[in-house]
Amino acid sequence: MTAPTVEAGDRGAASGAHHPLPARDHALNLLREMLRIRRFEERCVELYSAEKIRGFLHLYIGEEAVGVGVMQALEPEDAVVATYREHGQALARGMSARSIMAEMFGRVEGCSRGRGGSMHLFDAELRFYGGNAIVGGGIPLAVGLALADRMQGRSQVTACFFGDGAVAEGVFHESMNLAALWKVPVLFCCENNLYAMGTALHRHQAQTDLALKAASYGMAAYAVDGMDVLAVEEASRAAVLAVREGHGPVFLELQTYRFRAHSMYDPDLYRTREEIDQWKERDPISMLAIRMEAEGALEAGQMEQLEEEVTAEVDDAIAFAEAGTLEPVEELTRFVHSEEAAS
Repeated sequence: MTAPTVEAGDRGAASGAHHPLPARDHALNLLREMLRIRRFEERCVELYSAEKIRGFLHLYIGEEAVGVGVMQALEPEDAVVATYREHGQALARGMSARSIMAEMFGRVEGCSRGRGGSMHLFDAELRFYGGNAIVGGGIPLAVGLALADRMQGRSQVTACFFGDGAVAEGVFHESMNLAALWKVPVLFCCENNLYAMGTALHRHQAQTDLALKAASYGMAAYAVDGMDVLAVEEASRAAVLAVREGHGPVFLELQTYRFRAHSMYDPDLYRTREEIDQWKERDPISMLAIRMEAEGALEAGQMEQLEEEVTAEVDDAIAFAEAGTLEPVEELTRFVHSEEAAS
């Protein structure tokens, strides 16, 4: 997939263009990755209702094209700083469904030994530096990670995910300013799903053009159709290339929509059913599948086969989590303070 050039100070929109379908195997992989996130999240709803997953739970349903598309542009050595809506990002990055599900079950076999839960997935080997329960809290961490890479002479990029609500935080502006000033190798991925929890974008931002807001710091900023995985991948590849070549940070406003409420505790009374249904007509999974069928890249029965593979993977993850180990009570203070401090 050929990526357009990106230069510091550029601003534009990558949405609306017709993106050519990639090679069949790659298109199938994009479809599979989005589908496994969707089915994983749907099962999490069931498990939460059965009280097998506790605490807060923020689902990625509807936003799959963002995580999957961005991850295509990253190398294994690059870093990822996620939001608290991170299951899809973790799966797309390569974290196993077993590790994630066990974490949400509070099992020692989870990626954070069951101590982090849904909002704090972490994997050092994948350079997946986890979710952050504080809105915008991961943004300065991403700038620090990227600065460290540059100071060590490494060519890595740090991709930082956050929602439109984080743009209202002071730390967003402080981090954007320093990143642009120092040309820190960060890809800022703003998942604009139009609502900061239950507050509509126009109610918390005087300037609703978030790419314009980012461009005011002198960095390249683009609005991207976040419901089109091909558009996200193309924009991400161009952005990552520019960041890696030393042109400074790039901001992508990924215009997407969550089909479910902000969290499982949210009654979702701030938007209409008609609005949700209109966005569901642009379901990223359905749109890609329909296009692949139309262009002969998805054969008869292949979708059913993908469904079977994904279902088996999720079933296996749930069985693994249910068979997992609860941390012994006598170890609850482990990792909280050092042995020296305890003695």
